[in-house]
Formats: sequence, structure tokens, C-alpha cells
Amino acid sequence: MEILLAIVCGVGIGSVLGYVGAGGSMLAVPTFIYIFGLNPVAATTASLIVVFVGAAAGALPKLRRNEILVKEALAIWAIGLTTNLTGAYYLPQIPENVILTGFALVLITAGISMLIPTPVGSAERKVSPVALVAISLVIGALTGLFGIGGGFLAIPILILFYNVAPARAAGTSLFIITINTLTGFFAHFRHWDEVNWLIPALMALMALIVSRYASHHSSKLSPITLKRAFAIFVFAIALFTLVDTWVIT
Repeated sequence: MEILLAIVCGVGIGSVLGYVGAGGSMLAVPTFIYIFGLNPVAATTASLIVVFVGAAAGALPKLRRNEILVKEALAIWAIGLTTNLTGAYYLPQIPENVILTGFALVLITAGISMLIPTPVGSAERKVSPVALVAISLVIGALTGLFGIGGGFLAIPILILFYNVAPARAAGTSLFIITINTLTGFFAHFRHWDEVNWLIPALMALMALIVSRYASHHSSKLSPITLKRAFAIFVFAIALFTLVDTWVIT
């Protein structure tokens, strides 16, 4: 049964990453906590490798189509290393209910960001240095603390404030997620022995296959519909997490 669940969850994570360009961790972390019974720290660790594989598979086709802002993505990753590593270091010292509440608030923010309308008819602009530093530090902290690659934050900022085309924003997001989650995974090396890696490995394999397919065919689906569906989904997860953390327990 666990193997079947891992396959289904891997398909879901790969679909979200491939079609939306973000959000894989928002499915992976609660999956590991509520379906496979991992504690938040172990769930974050396992999520990082699953999302890394899925995001890398989705980013490759976009890289070939020149739909990734490579320099900007590398800058965001490099600047965010400080908060990424710091968050991973202090994560075990934070109470579980605080971690889960923070994760739920991040989910709500992600859902809201996906509902913001996409502007049209403007020329693409370069990301300002001040904004680049701020975005990088926030994304790094999200990765270190919650195992989230930060794509949900990068996509609307690139589209709304710098008029980057949605396809390039999604591609850049996938690349940021790829390098951020890989770094975050090694930053969590103290927790590797807390995870039975058979389930994450199977999920990662399915996420790789599905994300690659979805990335190739993402342009055939309405981005507005995808974002709305994603927003409703993360709102539901956030509500469940808050109720389970503060009401049921």
C-alpha cells in the first residue's frame, strides 16, 4: 500500500512542478507528514530530494527552449545560501507546531500569489539588485526551514514586477527550485538517517517522469485554470494543517 501511495504522490508532485513550475514541496511535505508519518524535520529532508529530482526534470526542456533566466536564478541561489543553511541549522530547535503553522502560512501566501492576475503588453525588465537580495534571502529561508524551493514566490514577482513572460518565469522558478533544494538537502545531512529512503526514491522517480512530460505539454493547458486549481488545493492543505495542529491535537 505504501508503494502504491508513493507512486500516486510522485505523480501529483511531478504534475504540479511540470505544469505550474512551483509548488512540489507544498504537496511533498504534508504527504510525508500525514500519509507516511514522518516528523516535520524528516519530512522536510525527504521532500527536498523528491522536489529536486522533479524540478530538474521539468527544467531541462525549458533550458533547451531558452525559457530560463540562468544568471538571475544563480544569483538568487547564491545570495540565499546564508538563510538556506541557517534555516536548516536551526530547524530542529523549533517546536513542531510552530513549523507546521509557518508552513500553513506559507501555503496561504502561495495560494494568494497564484490568484494575482498576469499583466500583458509590457517589456521585460531586469531585476533590481535590492529586490534580488530580498527575494533571495526569503527563498533561502523557506528552503532551509520548510523544504520549499521558493518557486511560488519567484513566479509572481518575475511576472508582475519585471514583466517576464509566464513561460520564462516558470522555467526560472524550476531552475531556482532545482539548485535550492539540492543545496538544502545537503544542509539537512544530519537528518538523512531519520528517513527510510525507499519511499522518497520511488516518489522522486515518478515525479521525474511526470514532470518531464508535463513540462513539455504545459503550454497546452490554460495557466489561469492551473493556478486557480493550485491555489484552491494549497488553501485546503493549509486549513487542514492548521486544524490538525491547533484543534485536533
